[in-house]
Amino acid sequence: MCYNSVTIHTIYILFQTFKLNYLITPIPDIFLGEAKRMKNSMWKKALVLGIVLLFIGTSIVPITGMAENNNKPILLEKQIGSCGDILFERLIVKLMELVRMSALSAAIIKDNEVVWAKGYGLYDRGNTKEADDYTIFLMASISKTFTATAIMQLYERGFFDLDDDVNEYLPFSLRNPIYSDTPITFRMLLSHRSGLATEPDYPRPTFIRMVPGGLEMVDYPDPFLREYLIPGGIHYKPQVWTDSRPGEKMHYANIGYAVLGYLVELISDQPFEEYCREHIFEPLGMYNSSFRVANLNVSRLAVPYDFQSGEYYPYMHYDTVDYPASGLRASALDLSHFLIAHMNGGVYNGARILEEETVDQMHSPENGSRYGLGWQIWEKSTGTYVGHSGGMHGVATKMIFRQSDNVGIIFFINERVWNYREQFAFSSIERLLFWKANGF
Repeated sequence: MCYNSVTIHTIYILFQTFKLNYLITPIPDIFLGEAKRMKNSMWKKALVLGIVLLFIGTSIVPITGMAENNNKPILLEKQIGSCGDILFERLIVKLMELVRMSALSAAIIKDNEVVWAKGYGLYDRGNTKEADDYTIFLMASISKTFTATAIMQLYERGFFDLDDDVNEYLPFSLRNPIYSDTPITFRMLLSHRSGLATEPDYPRPTFIRMVPGGLEMVDYPDPFLREYLIPGGIHYKPQVWTDSRPGEKMHYANIGYAVLGYLVELISDQPFEEYCREHIFEPLGMYNSSFRVANLNVSRLAVPYDFQSGEYYPYMHYDTVDYPASGLRASALDLSHFLIAHMNGGVYNGARILEEETVDQMHSPENGSRYGLGWQIWEKSTGTYVGHSGGMHGVATKMIFRQSDNVGIIFFINERVWNYREQFAFSSIERLLFWKANGF
């Protein structure tokens, strides 16, 4: 039995994976209770150790590489041939059980290749379909990294300068009514500094349209953009804009990326989906990726779920009017090609989609913020991390890599992360994946 080894691995996870001062989000009240107000960090760490031990339970697998099932020894898979891998598998499953995740799909990237990928749970409960690394999930805001990549490709081709006024390319005038003389630039839209406001959380009936059977397609945002952004428009409200002068402050705005998607279409003279397919998806071998549900094998799509009162409630597949901000669907393996390209200076498998200096610019903070040009940046005690997260009804996603050693992870679940318990589980899966990456 590997009790001693498990104890060592548990302590390792305690300090490297679950320690409180390293979590992105707080541990929920259900675990911390009064302890979350304790000032003594040792008490907190001891509590987390107890949580991890609860996850592991008492059925520890022997280190001989055998597991007992009905008193008959069976060989474990190679992939979980060590206590560390066994512990990883147990913790992933327990975290999924904790918040009733229906499905999880994940991948680990090291040395510019996928070293591990796997799916867990059911992506379609009605048809008992098991998730794997080919299961297609809605990417939510990870989509912004693709729209930004498309914009930067056009920038490299000399169609515009990042500090150009976008009104030189739009068929309508994009201006904050409070600052009507201040231009809004490509750079401002890419870095969420245009003065556009953060929209209300989903559901946004104006933005979301259901796609029965995955066959219906959503019209492009224009003329919707005019009606939403310009005073007097059918969907216009003053809250669309902030009182910040464009360029001054960051306000995370999905609609700004809808404008960027429209600019891609106008400047390239191609539909946005067609442009992305020709210049991003196909060069990277992303053949199970699209901004349109109608272009994908619907039977491989992860059904979005909401878990309430002990039941899983499925959503219909849906598209969004601002889909350049949130509408991409892809598998973990497909997305790994894109992340490798960004981790590798713009190149995947010999195909270059961006120049290295352009990639560096996209991954660098704008004006001291934690956002570059379409990419989020996290500064942690273990280094600088670059990527993007996403969340919508029935989905939560993360794509992130550590710059110091170029290790990346990708993971998706088909459930929205709403509360502290779910945030705890989601961020803990991220820690576990980076921990597992150390074994390759």
